[in-house]
Amino acid sequence: MAAPAACTRFSDNYDLKEELGKGAFSVVRRCVQKSTGLEFAAKIINTKKLSARDFQKLEREARICRKLQHPNIVRLHDSIQEENFHYLVFDLVTGGELFEDIVAREFYSEADASHCIQQILESVNHCHTNGVVHRDLKPENLLLASKAKGAAVKLADFGLAIEVQGEQHAWFGFAGTPGYLSPEVLKKEPYGKPVDIWACGVILYILLVGYPPFWDEDQHRLYAQIKAGAYDYPSPEWDTVTPEAKNLINQMLTVNPSKRITASEALKHPWICQRERVASVVHRQETVDCLKKFNARRKLKGAILTTMLATRNFSSRSIITKKGDGSQVKESTDSSTTLEDDDIKEDKSKGVVDRSSTVIAKDPEELRIVCPNKTISQISTNSYGSARKQEVIKMTEQLLEAINVGDYEAYTKICDPHLTAFEPEALGNLVEGMDFHKFYFDNVVGKNCKAVNTTILNPTVHLLGDDAACIAHVRLTQYMDKQGAAHSSQCEETRIWHKRDNKWQNVHFHRSSNSPPFTFAPSAHK
Repeated sequence: MAAPAACTRFSDNYDLKEELGKGAFSVVRRCVQKSTGLEFAAKIINTKKLSARDFQKLEREARICRKLQHPNIVRLHDSIQEENFHYLVFDLVTGGELFEDIVAREFYSEADASHCIQQILESVNHCHTNGVVHRDLKPENLLLASKAKGAAVKLADFGLAIEVQGEQHAWFGFAGTPGYLSPEVLKKEPYGKPVDIWACGVILYILLVGYPPFWDEDQHRLYAQIKAGAYDYPSPEWDTVTPEAKNLINQMLTVNPSKRITASEALKHPWICQRERVASVVHRQETVDCLKKFNARRKLKGAILTTMLATRNFSSRSIITKKGDGSQVKESTDSSTTLEDDDIKEDKSKGVVDRSSTVIAKDPEELRIVCPNKTISQISTNSYGSARKQEVIKMTEQLLEAINVGDYEAYTKICDPHLTAFEPEALGNLVEGMDFHKFYFDNVVGKNCKAVNTTILNPTVHLLGDDAACIAHVRLTQYMDKQGAAHSSQCEETRIWHKRDNKWQNVHFHRSSNSPPFTFAPSAHK
C-alpha cells in the first residue's frame, strides 16, 4: 500500500515556515527544500473544501504553470497531491509588488515605465506563444523577484488562465478584474489573447500617470466607458509624456481586438525597443504621488475584502444584480476584485450554495443571493440584526466625543494603534499610527473653542461579517470660538471598525475636505 507514503511526500521534501498570505481555501507559506536548503513559496490548498469544478480549476492552473518557464513569470517547481491538501511550490519572490516598489524609488521616469511594461510584455508573449491567456493582468499580480535594485518583474497568479489553440477566439466565460476587462469580454463576445494586451494598456497608462484610464464608482458606467474605449490624455500630466508612449497605449487600447497590437508587435514598438532614444528620462514626481494614492486605495479595499473573507467566508469576487426584466447580471464588488462567471453555482443535490457564491450586498433591496427562498436583506437581518449597527453608531459617537473634549487617552482606547486615515490635513497621503493625530490633541483641540457639539447625520452601517463594519455619515459640528461667536460646519466621513476581543476599534477612516481649518473647528480634524 503506497498511499500513506504519498501522503507524507511534501513533508519528506520540504520544511514549512511562516505564513506569507491567505485566501478563502488556501494559505501560502515559506518552505525550505531539505535536500538543497533553497527557499520556495508553498501554496497549500485545502481540497476538502473544493467543489469538483474548483478542483478542475486547480488542475488547470498547475498544468498551465508547469509549461511556463520564463524569467518574468513566477515559476512552479513542484505540484504535490495528498489526501486532503494540494501543494503548489513556486518561486519565493521577496520584492513585493512592482507598483509599491515604484513609489519607494528616488527616481522614476518614462524610460523606467518602458522597462517595466517591456518585462510584462515579455511574460505575456511567452504565455501567448505557449497557448495561454492569463485573463487577470493587474498590479496585484506584478511582483518583483527580490528587493535588489533592478530585480526582475514577475507575473503571478494563473488561477484564471486558460489554454487556447493558436489564435482561437471563443467564449470562455466572464472573467477578470473590472478596471482591466476588455470590451469584448464585457460585450460577451468571443475572445482570446488580445484581452491580455488590453489589460497591459491599462497598466501602462497607470505606470505613466498614476491613475487608470477608465474609472467610475458606478460599475455600469465604468463598463460603458470601457466598451466605448472612452479614455483621454488630460493636461497637464500627459503634456510631458512622449507621443510614442501614447501611440503604444492607443494600439493596446484598441476596441476592436483584431486590430489590437500583439505582444510580439508591442515588443518591437520604438518606445520599447528604442527606449534610450525615444522615452523621456525626466523624473515624474506627480506620477509617483498619484501612484501612492492609487496604491493606498487598492490596499484599503483589499484589506476590507480580506476582513470579509476571514470573518464570514464571503467571496469578494462578484455580486448578482436583479435587472428590471427579471434576468441577472454580475457586477464586481470593487474595481480591483477578480470575478469569474462560473463562480456562481448551486449545489442542487444538497440544496445549498457553494461557499464561493455567497455575495456582498451593495443595496440589500436590489440584490439577491443565489440561495433558495432567501434574499440578502433577509439573511442580513437574521444574521446580524440592528443591534450590531447600533453598537457601531454608538462607538462612532464616543470617538467623536473624545475628540470634542480633547481626551487623547479615551481616543487611543477606541482606535487601533495602526489606524490609517485619509484626511485633508495629510494632503492626500495615507497616514498610519497615532502620532499624526496626537499633534492636534496636544496643540489644537480644546485650545481654540469654548464648546463643541457633534451630531451624526444619516448614518449608514454596512456589517462586514461578525467582526467588521463600515459606517458612512455626515458629521455636523457646532462650536463657540473664544470670542463667543457661534459656528457650524459639516463634512462626510467613512470609518472602518473591527471587533477584537469583543471590543470595537476604529482601524481606518476617510474624511472629506469641505470642513474648516483647525483654528476654527478643532474637532473637524477627525
